[in-house]
Amino acid sequence: MFTLQPKIAIILLNWNGKQDTLTCLESLTKLTYLNFEVIVVDNGSTDGSASGIRKDFPEFLLIETGENLGFAEGNNVGMRKAMQRGAELFFLLNNDTIVAADILDRFVEMHASYPEAGIFGAKICLFDQKQKLDHLGGMWNKKTGTFELIGKHREENKPQWQHPQELDYVCGAGMMVRRKVIETIGYLDPRFFLIWEESDFCFRSRRAGFKIFTCPQAKIWHKVSASFVGGKPHSTYYWWRNRLLWIERNCSALEKLSLYLRILIPDTLHMLKIHFIKSAQLKFIELFKLKKNIKEKKEKLIKNRAALCGVRDYLMRRFGKGPY
Repeated sequence: MFTLQPKIAIILLNWNGKQDTLTCLESLTKLTYLNFEVIVVDNGSTDGSASGIRKDFPEFLLIETGENLGFAEGNNVGMRKAMQRGAELFFLLNNDTIVAADILDRFVEMHASYPEAGIFGAKICLFDQKQKLDHLGGMWNKKTGTFELIGKHREENKPQWQHPQELDYVCGAGMMVRRKVIETIGYLDPRFFLIWEESDFCFRSRRAGFKIFTCPQAKIWHKVSASFVGGKPHSTYYWWRNRLLWIERNCSALEKLSLYLRILIPDTLHMLKIHFIKSAQLKFIELFKLKKNIKEKKEKLIKNRAALCGVRDYLMRRFGKGPY
């Protein structure tokens, strides 16, 4: 049995998610592994999170950034501090989760058994349907220019989910990273702010020679997007902008050309067409006071505009925190 206990830093990012964070931290007090510390990074919350964390969990290190740095740079703040404090493994954990008491023990077993791996992903189950997976990570599909999510909403006790799998990326809601990976490739790219950043990090790791594996015995339960306060239009903006940045950074020249000609340019032109047609249609409905699900039409139009804003900001090289 692997008995050495490498020091693990658990990095927990919070932004106006006080109750979720306190619940997650409570689950961390039940961990059976001994050599770990918890670093909570508060990303400029205004809901009293910092004072609540300080009051209920004074044993954990709290860093207050004073502003919303996003998922990428917020986690980087925690990882930099953990590097200074001698961590050997870095566990990035979403605040809207709870963890199994033995999760760190299971990760350390994988760490010992798979020396070629640089990143391990937890088995992430749904908080409200605990026998179903959220998803484990993804495999890049060159034909569609997106990731195929592995295990999405499948029954977690099926045989295929009980053994480690090598993936293109594992989900950032519960991701364990070796120190050597960070020393080799650096941190998460803050330009992403949030969405696509963990897949970019994993691809950079793979190019540096590290493998990416799931750790099926390391279980967490995830509330899924509870921390995404901005809502669907906001996530649509980041998904489109950061997808283009991801393709720029991780695809070959021929693959980029193919994706632009087959998918990206046609999809953008279609969204522009929808924008002009639906905007005119909405004005007509409002002008003549017609009752035609105007709220739903507005929501769809806003989401479409958010995607176009993401494309525009990518082309104008506007990264980091996006428009509200």
